[in-house]
Amino acid sequence: MAKPTKVRHKMHVKKGDTVQVITGREKGKVGEVLRAFPETSKVVVKGVNVKTKHVKPQQEGESGQITTIEAPIHSSNVMLYSTKEKVASRVCYTFNSEGRKVRMLKKTGEIID
Repeated sequence: MAKPTKVRHKMHVKKGDTVQVITGREKGKVGEVLRAFPETSKVVVKGVNVKTKHVKPQQEGESGQITTIEAPIHSSNVMLYSTKEKVASRVCYTFNSEGRKVRMLKKTGEIID
């Protein structure tokens, strides 16, 4: 049986992008992409899909604690967000004056990279 190859999906968002959640219980929230996982097409967005984790005490006498972490959400549930125009938009690819391929917001024409 053949060994499965690692598939890298091309995502429309990268680390550092400002995105808006478009579906689910977190719909409408805006945040920055902290991490991107191209293998599973998921992203971690600051302040979105926050889960609580109970951490056991490590040393004797130390008390346990409850920490909050952002869980990944699927990249198809987020849309790039323009902070200037305050609007979410689809992304398209175009070439800048130097001939480099860049991402651009369709609604505003704002270049991201």
